[in-house]
Amino acid sequence: MADQPIPDDARADDAASDADVVDELPEDLDAAGFVGPYLFPNNNRRRVPGYLYLAVAAVCVAVWALVDDSPYVNDGYLLAAGLLAVVGAYQLVSGWNLDVDEQDALVAASRAVGFPVGHASAQMGWRGLLSRPTWRILLYSDENPPARRGLVLVDGVDGTIVQHFVEDNPEDWSEFDGDVSAGHE
Repeated sequence: MADQPIPDDARADDAASDADVVDELPEDLDAAGFVGPYLFPNNNRRRVPGYLYLAVAAVCVAVWALVDDSPYVNDGYLLAAGLLAVVGAYQLVSGWNLDVDEQDALVAASRAVGFPVGHASAQMGWRGLLSRPTWRILLYSDENPPARRGLVLVDGVDGTIVQHFVEDNPEDWSEFDGDVSAGHE
């Protein structure tokens, strides 16, 4: 069959349908337009795909054991079941329960730095092979401009201080005439 040109109206229909397909965040992860305190999603949501991987692994083993003399069922089912079981077990082990929210982490971090805190920022990260949730808290002292700053890592499971670092603020705020609160945080 010879290559035939695609009519222009068919190309326009394809372009219009492609534009209609968009990615969007689930409602519980979309912070745009949210009013009020934001509740960070719990890390234990990783366990759901872990259980699904383990269930599919069990089905693969059952199919391999029950189906004889089929060209479609072979030892590859066992290999797939083994890989799915390993990934599923990892998902279950790394699905830590996030018991410390950003407010609790900020309180723990402000105790660790030893100065009154002005502006602060919290970010969730994960550390180690088992992806333990860890809050990264950046804090500035409450002077205007801030004289000190600190970075504190707070464990998201039990609230312990993993590490902290405090230093005099090396940033030069002189160009702002002492008014850093007007949009310069």
